Amino acid sequence: METSPTIGFNVGNLDLDKKTSLTVWDVGGQKSMRPNWRYYMEDCKALVFVVDSSDRTRMPEAQKSLKKILGEEKLTNVPLMVLANKKDLPNSMTIREISHELGLATYTDRVWEIQACSGLKGLGLRQAFNSINKMIKRS
Repeated sequence: METSPTIGFNVGNLDLDKKTSLTVWDVGGQKSMRPNWRYYMEDCKALVFVVDSSDRTRMPEAQKSLKKILGEEKLTNVPLMVLANKKDLPNSMTIREISHELGLATYTDRVWEIQACSGLKGLGLRQAFNSINKMIKRS
């Protein structure tokens, strides 16, 4: 699974098994891109929200962005997967810390999960997307 920072947006298909293929819209998280996020929500079956687990200073900004996007009517009842990227770095936050900083426990009306990963090394990504597939099927 190839990964790289997103500038603008990318779209591709991710084959999970012989029967399941996900169309993935990778939309950049830069401040200039955030107003455009709502244009990619039509027929959205799951939301994957990626945070940098090595950057504690940006967690309040991430929490605010997550809360805003989850407030969109088109995303009501859409499962959420939070990917805590850069788990391979020694100073990365734990899943528990990130969950607390993002206020994930407050989303009681939504199916959500958080998974540590390393986009650079490809760690945890296959498991995360298999889990997303299961969440979509249950919702």
